[in-house]
Amino acid sequence: MDGNGRWAQQRSLPRHEGHVRGVEATRQLVRHVDERHIPYLTIFAFSSENWSRPRVEVDFLLGLIRRYIESDLADLHARNVRIRIIGRREGLSRQLVRLIDNAEKTTAENSGLTLVIAFNYGGREEILEAAQRMASLIATGEMSASEFTQERFATALMTEGVPDPDLIIRTSGELRLSNFLLWQAAYAEFYFCDVLWPDFNEQHLSAALASFEARERRFGDVQASEHQL
Repeated sequence: MDGNGRWAQQRSLPRHEGHVRGVEATRQLVRHVDERHIPYLTIFAFSSENWSRPRVEVDFLLGLIRRYIESDLADLHARNVRIRIIGRREGLSRQLVRLIDNAEKTTAENSGLTLVIAFNYGGREEILEAAQRMASLIATGEMSASEFTQERFATALMTEGVPDPDLIIRTSGELRLSNFLLWQAAYAEFYFCDVLWPDFNEQHLSAALASFEARERRFGDVQASEHQL
């Protein structure tokens, strides 16, 4: 969800106004995805690298996620949305951690859309920590090296139980992953658009889904007709 700062800059507004409008775009996206009966949506709310931003902006972003959870939890729960939050919780305030834990606990039994919020998350850190857990199991004899498979490794990731993404959408014209779901994105389809995140709407979502539906996904295989060659 990229482009909040540039959206504000283009309108001679402070950066935090872009983040506020970005939250509203996120709120609408969740509703549109839910209405289309898409089972999983993962949003990148705060990167582990975002701590390097000016402190006042970091504090504002942390406050935004706190207010989003506080204001939207009841509505999401009523709509049968299950909330899952991935990322490190070290360094977060105790109040924010309690809110995160409560959001997950409150919605744990819901069976509709699973909304995964990547918060204080980084793909490299996730892979490293999962590898360390696997190495620890081998060192203690709880697992043999031959049991260290892709499937077993995936159970040590923060996204355990969540399917790998089929489609990754990036806004604002940037053409990179930015440390997002590096392991899980191995066979994801990518959709890049120039629109800044606060302006992303249902029409842009429809265009992304239409592009995805028009693609042929082979996962390393060849086309059916090529099997005869």
